[in-house]
Amino acid sequence: VVRKMTMESRMTLCNMAIEAGGTSGICMPDRVTVNYLWPFISSGYADKKAALNDFKKWWSDKGCSYVKVIDIDVTGMEPQVTSGYKPDEVKGVSEMAGTRVDQIYIGSCTNGRLEDLKIAAQYLKGRTIDPSVRGIVSPATPKIFREADKLGIIRIFMDAGFCVTNPTCGACLGMSSGVLAPGEVCASTTNRNFNGRMGRGGMVHLMSPAVAAVTALEGKIADPRNFRKEKLK
Repeated sequence: VVRKMTMESRMTLCNMAIEAGGTSGICMPDRVTVNYLWPFISSGYADKKAALNDFKKWWSDKGCSYVKVIDIDVTGMEPQVTSGYKPDEVKGVSEMAGTRVDQIYIGSCTNGRLEDLKIAAQYLKGRTIDPSVRGIVSPATPKIFREADKLGIIRIFMDAGFCVTNPTCGACLGMSSGVLAPGEVCASTTNRNFNGRMGRGGMVHLMSPAVAAVTALEGKIADPRNFRKEKLK
């Protein structure tokens, strides 16, 4: 599965490995890694093949042994949503569907990359969010903000009723731009849902950009598999 992931998805996977209690999260470097890093490392290698050969030094040694190997079959696994105050307290979206929310927050270092914004925009294009909720999107970096704006994605969010902020940690840690009031519930693509994380007395349900987007449309947690995605330019 990891071999088929984009670099953006691998970054999210490694990020959440730590939030789930791991001391590190590592994906083996491969051609996807080299292609992503090439604009930054090209001066140090003759070509991409040379870079990949160099990166192999980070691979596991042949014949190495592990204390424990855990294989996880994700075939048929539905989108996951947190239900408590820990990132690993999750339930399937079908079980969480219908849960009321007051705010939807799409962005952060975890799910605010261009790939994430594109996914959410595919569900939001031509639609508007439920009037009972607030929608906030925070691109992860200025570069991503500019790229999203160039592709018309920022316009899609704004037309749908989202407030677009500057790249910031903002609401994720209860600092600004979407701090929850006591009793409010937020559907968030961030990585932490600790008690009081986004505001004292607030509740945070972590989810993917796709789930967050359709939740904004419904005003309650919803399953993206029941919605049509629109093509982006």
